[in-house]
This record gives sequence, structure tokens and C-alpha cells, in this order.
Amino acid sequence: MKPFLILKTHPVPIDRTDVDTDAILPKQYMAMTSRVGFGDYLFDNWRYAEAGEPGDDITKRTKRRDFSLNQPRYQGAQIMLCRANFGCGSSREHAVWALADWGIKAIIAPSYGDIFYGNCFKNGVLPIRLPTAVVEELFNDLARTDEPTPMTIDLPEQRVVCQGGKSYPFDLDASRKNSLLSGLDEIGQILASYSEQIKAFEKIHFAAEPWLA
Repeated sequence: MKPFLILKTHPVPIDRTDVDTDAILPKQYMAMTSRVGFGDYLFDNWRYAEAGEPGDDITKRTKRRDFSLNQPRYQGAQIMLCRANFGCGSSREHAVWALADWGIKAIIAPSYGDIFYGNCFKNGVLPIRLPTAVVEELFNDLARTDEPTPMTIDLPEQRVVCQGGKSYPFDLDASRKNSLLSGLDEIGQILASYSEQIKAFEKIHFAAEPWLA
């Protein structure tokens, strides 16, 4: 994971409530064995007219022009603006892998599926909760222009800053914030805090049972 500090980019909207993880990444792509390449199949059923399978050449599939990820003004977006209960459904971490592989570094929504919310932090993606009224305002701002809308996420200050200077604070658990700031997942945090204790344990353990070394 890379440290997350300040992100300056523009958002892409997903204007639907209760988006589940099967919509984010359909089940057939769970058969893929690598953590890379999932971005090509993000929102697969909504992005393409034809059904897809792992390994398909996406350049030969028909893109739905009305879907936001296919529209030129949203290319390069690193923030996804979503409605309530985003990421509900199954616990598949692959859904977050697909978002990150497409380029998403932060998500803004009123609420999330609990497991999806936790999986975001494990993969360096910041899920921000903002009030429904604020999210509605952000959707309205995007609808007023055909151009990319600048947005800044300041994690140290825990603020979302929009075009024109509008600023919205967000709450975040301190330990999860520190994880993103340091660029360490759960394993990285354990190694950073307890590496010497782990080495000492292994030394004693392998001395007592050398055949395990």
C-alpha cells in the first residue's frame, strides 16, 4: 500500500442505491487467480452490452455510452461518488481490488456494506461517509457541467474540498486513518510494531523444533 495523504482529482458518479459487490465485480471473475486485471471488469454488466468472462478482450466488447465509467469526462477519476449502502451483499474483497485496479483511491457515500467498508482500508482505498444531503449536493454539482469537477480529499485534516471552496468534514476511526497515512495494511502494522518479538519467538521455536526451519 502507498501512503494516502492528499488526493486531488475529479469524481465519477454511480447514481444508484444498494449497489452490491456482485454488481461491482460479477461472480465469474472470482475465478481469476491474480489480484491485477480486475479493473477491466469493474461494473461489467453495466459497462458492456455483452456478457463477459475472464480473459475477454474488452476492446472487442460494446460499451454502454450512458454508463459513467465509459464517458470521456470521467476518465482518470480517482474518487467514486455513490449512493447509500454501497458495497452491500457478499464479502468478496475482489470488489475493492477491481475499484483500485481501475484507479479509484477514495469513495464518497452516505453508507456502506460493513464488510466492504473494512475491505477498503485493507487495500488502501478510503471510504468516506458524508450525510445524504451533502452527497445529493455533490451529485447535483456534477450534473451541472460536462467537464471534470475538481475535488480534493485531505486525509490529515479529514475534509473533502470541492470546486469553489466548499468543504465537508468527515469522521474516521483513528487507527484506520493512521493505517492509510502510513501506507500499512494489517500485516504491515503488525510487522512494524512487533517484528522484534516475532523474531525472538521464531528463534526460540526453531531451536526447540529445528526440523521446522
